[in-house]
Amino acid sequence: MKYEKLLPRFLDYVKINTRSDENSTTIPSVPALVEFAHKMAEELRALGVHDVHYLESNGYVIGTIPATTSKKVRKIGLIAHMDTADFNADGIQPQVLENYDGKSVIALGESGFKLDPAEFPQLKNYAGQTLIHTDGTTLLGSDDKSGIAEIMTLADYLLNIAPEFEHGEIRIGFGPDEEIGTGADRFDVADFNVDFAYTVDGGPLGELEYETFSAAGLKVHAQGRNVHPGTAKNQMVNALQLLIDFHDQLPKEARAELTEGREGFFHLLKMDGTVEEAESQYIIRDHDAREFKAKKDFVERIAKKMNQTLGSPRLTIDLKDQYYNMAQIIEKDMSIIDIAKEAMENLGIEPKIEPVRGGTDGSKISFMGLPTPNLFAGGENMHGRYEFVSLQSMEKAVDVLLEILRLNNKVITS
Repeated sequence: MKYEKLLPRFLDYVKINTRSDENSTTIPSVPALVEFAHKMAEELRALGVHDVHYLESNGYVIGTIPATTSKKVRKIGLIAHMDTADFNADGIQPQVLENYDGKSVIALGESGFKLDPAEFPQLKNYAGQTLIHTDGTTLLGSDDKSGIAEIMTLADYLLNIAPEFEHGEIRIGFGPDEEIGTGADRFDVADFNVDFAYTVDGGPLGELEYETFSAAGLKVHAQGRNVHPGTAKNQMVNALQLLIDFHDQLPKEARAELTEGREGFFHLLKMDGTVEEAESQYIIRDHDAREFKAKKDFVERIAKKMNQTLGSPRLTIDLKDQYYNMAQIIEKDMSIIDIAKEAMENLGIEPKIEPVRGGTDGSKISFMGLPTPNLFAGGENMHGRYEFVSLQSMEKAVDVLLEILRLNNKVITS
């Protein structure tokens, strides 16, 4: 194996439940993330990483790989997140399938679920490779334990296997709560102290992402008036019906399941309550800043118009921006995209530069003043029981990081 400890590291990490909790008020959101952070800190120190420290203010583990070049080159940051998504993460049992033939159905343990190439045609891309998948009862956690394992493997390689490899200073950051959208809220750019960074948090081989959605969260609260349905005429105001009426005024073609590429959407996440009182929750997404604002203005107009018709403010909305399209920052200096693209091409990997229909920690960190695009980590079908990752893709992710470091040596700073 090219990086012999990469697979054991990954298998060790994914077995640890670090599922974040969106209802938590602590940072990190769950104690397991604190414990995992300290485990990562111990491993970084054991590898020889310098200045390893845990920041209680934001839950990040930070460490430094000192420069081995005398050239004045840019300092690079590498970031991955420790938490996993909102799916069962208890008792994760990763399954290792060597030399997959690219066409067979893969049984997910004894769960009855399966990875079928008829349903997941991307499986054909992995003929001859080693796949790590779930047993069908949990997610895998490749998002983003793959990124963590790859960065740890890079650190091991630079410090213990090829210490003669010439590179500038590298800062490592492992953070919490990316999956619930709060992990980077308190990221300390000054403490991290690099010129640019990459999140190693993307999907399949070749992904290189610097354009994300801009995002907002919307809560619509409806206050009804409950009376007996037998005498309800002209008296009852059904809060649930108000939410349905609100939803029906959103453009049907702008639902998440009907959009692609750079098309934005309104996505209903949850609706619950009673006739008396109810609430619905949405996410609003768009790549274009003007369209993003237009979508937010539109929901405010719907609520205002409905309240005018009802004669009282029965609908109230809570609309909060979550993150913005980091292309606005990164397009000011595309050199960090160019160097990653060149690194992939030098290794025979086709760069896949496409807009992200989502966001990463890099979205927020970029707007804090540290440009942070996203590199592939290898995972497929993330956030559920059908998740899998190729070991060879993970190895190539480490290769790309090394090649970025090599190319960065050519960029001399003043």
